[in-house]
Amino acid sequence: MTASIRNYLNQSIAETLSVQISSLEVRSIGGGCINETYKVRVNGGINFFLKINSVSKFPSLFGKEKHGLDLLRSHKTISVPSVVECGQLEDHQFLLLEWIESGVKTEGFWKLFGEQLAMLHRQTWSNKDGQTLVGLDRDNYIGSLPQFNNLQQNWIDFFYRHRLQPQIRMAKDQHLLQPKHVNVFEKLPSRLQEIFDSEQSALLHGDLWSDNIMCNQNSQPMLIDPAVYFGHRSMDLAMTTLFGGFDKIFYESYDYHFNFPENYREQWEICNLYPLLVHLNLLGLSYRGQIENTLKNFR
Repeated sequence: MTASIRNYLNQSIAETLSVQISSLEVRSIGGGCINETYKVRVNGGINFFLKINSVSKFPSLFGKEKHGLDLLRSHKTISVPSVVECGQLEDHQFLLLEWIESGVKTEGFWKLFGEQLAMLHRQTWSNKDGQTLVGLDRDNYIGSLPQFNNLQQNWIDFFYRHRLQPQIRMAKDQHLLQPKHVNVFEKLPSRLQEIFDSEQSALLHGDLWSDNIMCNQNSQPMLIDPAVYFGHRSMDLAMTTLFGGFDKIFYESYDYHFNFPENYREQWEICNLYPLLVHLNLLGLSYRGQIENTLKNFR
């Protein structure tokens, strides 16, 4: 962390908390290919979580993440960390959040999470004529990749054009998909009409895998790292099944409060093509086999 960022943070925290800063401890807690991450301790007792990355590599990434957190918070269903500061200095952008102390994921945690996600998915977005809208009023990111949220009224068109196609093009350009894969993808739109029902759009977290759901000290769920938009709720539910899945109590609780579609397993399989394509583009060929297996079922 540069001295200029440290000084900026010192001033921002002092103004936000209306306190005089006597000490500011910053400890690196690792990071991945996108962010540097730190635990920030103020005056020996107030903790924050700090993320820093490059403006030139990921323009407005944290501003879009802040918008997603604010949108989720505004619907008052599932808790999210409070945003203390979102700023930019030189080629660095940073996001300062409240620090979440981890708790135990009890049966009550999973039951509450299922209920709260069902409540979140009841939130929809309509135009002045009452027509349900799909997408968002701005683009954002999923991981480090751009996510396009062009507003539409039809989920199937949105899913194919603004979720699958950009990732297919990227994978093709990187020689991660072959023409035979692309040909199968091009046949999907006719199948999608049979698979997806005419549900209203739902407010989605958008990147709901296990690392993006936290458990606080009170064993209550908190969402982090959103990639929000309004779309079919099976997108969130499908992603929970990747990389190990969630506790069965979560699925039972969700289904009790908002019944799964009759063909939910088929919907989830199709929906997971999107995150699998994202992982293919970010991490390489190890994800192509899962994509091929899914496409075999929808030829």
